[in-house]
Amino acid sequence: MPHYIAAWTRKHERGPALGYIDDLRSGRYKNYMRMLAKVSVLLVAGLAACSGKTAAVNGTLPVTPQIVEFTSKASAAITVDPSNRGAVVSSLVLGANMATWYDVTQSNLAPGFKTAGMTATRWPGGSESDIYHWQTNSLGSGSCNSGYVNPNTTFDSFLHDIVNRANLDVAITVNYGSNPSCDAGADPSEAAGWVKYANNTKNLGIKWWSIGNEQYGSWETDLHTQPHDPSQYAQNVASDFYPQMKAASKSPIDVCVDVDPETAGWDSTVLANAKYDCVELHYYPQGTTVDDQFLIEKAAPGLNKYLGALKSELKAAGRANTPIYVGEIGSTYGTPGKQTMSITQALYAGQVIGELLENGVARATWWLGYGGCNAEGGGGDFDSSLYGWQDFGGYMLFSDGTVQEGCSGTDVPRGTVLPTARAFQVASNFIRNGERMLGVKIASAPHVRAFASTYDGGYALMLFNLDKGSSIQVPVSIDGVSSGSGGTTVLYDKALYDASKKNVWKKPVTKVLAAWNGSFTITLPAWSMMAVRTK
Repeated sequence: MPHYIAAWTRKHERGPALGYIDDLRSGRYKNYMRMLAKVSVLLVAGLAACSGKTAAVNGTLPVTPQIVEFTSKASAAITVDPSNRGAVVSSLVLGANMATWYDVTQSNLAPGFKTAGMTATRWPGGSESDIYHWQTNSLGSGSCNSGYVNPNTTFDSFLHDIVNRANLDVAITVNYGSNPSCDAGADPSEAAGWVKYANNTKNLGIKWWSIGNEQYGSWETDLHTQPHDPSQYAQNVASDFYPQMKAASKSPIDVCVDVDPETAGWDSTVLANAKYDCVELHYYPQGTTVDDQFLIEKAAPGLNKYLGALKSELKAAGRANTPIYVGEIGSTYGTPGKQTMSITQALYAGQVIGELLENGVARATWWLGYGGCNAEGGGGDFDSSLYGWQDFGGYMLFSDGTVQEGCSGTDVPRGTVLPTARAFQVASNFIRNGERMLGVKIASAPHVRAFASTYDGGYALMLFNLDKGSSIQVPVSIDGVSSGSGGTTVLYDKALYDASKKNVWKKPVTKVLAAWNGSFTITLPAWSMMAVRTK
């Protein structure tokens, strides 16, 4: 079995987002997936985030929802409201996971992160975090040795070859689930030793430390006497992990939380009894069934609902100001296929970034940067109803070099920026750390989505046309602003993606926005995403 499939097998034994379970086509999965259904929230935040510098600002007016659709017959239009100031923008939402089973010492990896505008990464992986031992770069024995660790991918090589070369902020998930002999839970001194090594010996100043991965779920390794028990987890964190890790470094410590009713009682118990500084959510809106229309139109707004539920839980626990980190994001928890390589996932990813920003999320990392190509015969969905041209799929944002593992005969060189990473690249032209999200209204354009923010003394918009077949011209006005000196637009769309049919992977197109009076008009091609900046 290829190492990336072994990692997937451990990591993705979980259910789809709430409300999508009954849409599963395969009846034999239905009860199992109900049991596992989840959209997780692991809260992680950095020292700056935990001090409130990147969290949502209290007392500000709520940003007007970006999908307001008016029914008047007036011309389609977008209006930005600078007086409606929302959350502070965090550039750390532009992140991607990396995992120990991928050889990070290979050439041409860091440039992809840079091109896509990435600022953050998470390590050492998802479920593998709870069987991984950082000092020996190995998994535990017995059943705790069910994954794969690449011998080249040590913590130090990860820092040297990925983090430093791509200038990324790092989040670490420490082992909570198992000891090296695989007969008990993890020793908190192992986690504390990692904090000490990173922040004292190496002076790295890592500010994001999570205790375990999705410990509320039965799919995770937990060899404590009461596995996946919120009371025991909260007690172990409060009495052992938190104080020992804090003694090694004053960096914020995060705990596992979940908003899924299938794990009812986990959040309320953990949030009330554990010691923590920040909290972390994982979001995969699709399960073993994938659907383009659902992904493009409904999946990203669904994230907004889960973030709202989590904020309510924090408020009930008396921790309303706790920063939120979305540690894993993807379109499907199942085997990747055609959709994960398509413009459809790119449009979803771009909208997700907008929802993260509007909700004041401090940090987020997509699953996955590199690591895991899947052939058409490997279990993914390559149904003709899905839009796309590839006979391979994967969670990765950047190509691993797909003539590998029997995945495909198509040579997509290692480091090639794939469509979903192009969405991050466009979004990086909208995001400026420390700016503020603004209210925005859309009139008579049901297929248009819009986000707005301040930007370097001016304004920025991130726009989407979710209509597959038609372009649209949309006048844009900014309340209280009568003119502008112009700016830039950065576009990625279906036409650019379609070149990949011939293995040509095109980058977004940048154009000059002319000076304007009163308003300016943007043309959004079919299935497109655009960042606009103007002063």
